[in-house]
Amino acid sequence: MDLLNTLVDKGLRRELPTREEALAVLATSDDELLDVVAAAGKVRRQWFGRRVKLNYLVNLKSGLCPEDCSYCSQRLGSKAEILKYTWLKPEEASQAAAAGVAGGAKRVCLVASGRGPTDRDVERVGKTIAAIKEQNEGVEVCACLGLLSDGQAERLRDAGADAYNHNLNTSEATYGQITKTHTYADRVDTVQKAHAAGLSACSGLIAGMGESDEDLVDVVYSLRELDPDSVPVNFLIPFEGTPLAKEWNLTPQRALRILAMVRFVCPDVEVRLAGGREVHLRSMQPLALHLVNSIFLGDYLTSEGQAGQADLDMIADAGFEVEGAGTATLPAHRADVAEAATGGGCGSHGGGASLCGPAGAGEADPASGAGCGSACGGCSGHAEAAPVPVRADAGEVRSDLVAVRRRGAGTDLAPNA
Repeated sequence: MDLLNTLVDKGLRRELPTREEALAVLATSDDELLDVVAAAGKVRRQWFGRRVKLNYLVNLKSGLCPEDCSYCSQRLGSKAEILKYTWLKPEEASQAAAAGVAGGAKRVCLVASGRGPTDRDVERVGKTIAAIKEQNEGVEVCACLGLLSDGQAERLRDAGADAYNHNLNTSEATYGQITKTHTYADRVDTVQKAHAAGLSACSGLIAGMGESDEDLVDVVYSLRELDPDSVPVNFLIPFEGTPLAKEWNLTPQRALRILAMVRFVCPDVEVRLAGGREVHLRSMQPLALHLVNSIFLGDYLTSEGQAGQADLDMIADAGFEVEGAGTATLPAHRADVAEAATGGGCGSHGGGASLCGPAGAGEADPASGAGCGSACGGCSGHAEAAPVPVRADAGEVRSDLVAVRRRGAGTDLAPNA
């Protein structure tokens, strides 16, 4: 296809595709899907080889969020049966982080529900960062705490944070339909604050909320303009008890086309496969590794991922390798810019900072009110499997394909166990 040849050439030159070209990727047929994956895979390998960066979520504070993000199981008024708890102690968070690092995670993402942190919260998270770094030498730490006030990004940086995650989630034109307690501009402002403080910025999106192709392209182009080091792509998990509980709009093929479009628009950026991948990509997850260069290991915020060992086996079986702690995540031209801006030491740049999901981005529970994590996809923890309907194709709903596994009240597992 001339379209794909053009997009590969542009990706190898880091040249921005036109909006028409990006929309055309989303409009390709299932017969063309493997060609699309192969083309985007060339761009991915040019900048990231066959490396896959592993990230691990630690849910510092779960539920009881005052924001009304429609996709989030932790939102104000949510009826979703999830665990709710206040702040983990630094030693508890460090213990949880150690489990992810032992599994090969290069970055730990610290997420807390809420609109945004108080100054006391920032101090508390600073102590947690210190505890994690003391126990796990060389680990990158990304904070995802919601909307930041002036000076808080600098305080997190001084406390040892390498990155900050806050997702845009959807296009500016449709943001008000998803959330009313804060604005799209609020989210942009927080990403810019992180950038200005010298933190590695991480910001992404949630697909599957009923948005149009134009909305998807708009948010990805806005992300390119913000220039985060990492772009997590979450797929909505329609939690029962949330306004988007019936939004089952994605097929594995659709999810792969979205990932390919993001790779073409953001060729040299860490594209992270985040919440909802297990539910929507299912057996086609290995194909997504040809498009993304980063994933979350194990569980999310309020829902389970697949077992960590299954993630590692999938990476190896698909012919990829886990990125080591001593390897820079980003290509040299981005790492050089980052080092100049931060004085070195940021994970994704030359140290590998990848950034975690935005305040509220993840499965469907992601980006919960400005304070939920990027890979929100759910919380960690293993709970009963609850069957949910999954749209297989237009007009047909299958309830036997997938179970949304959520961590519910009454379970005795530790956060992110």
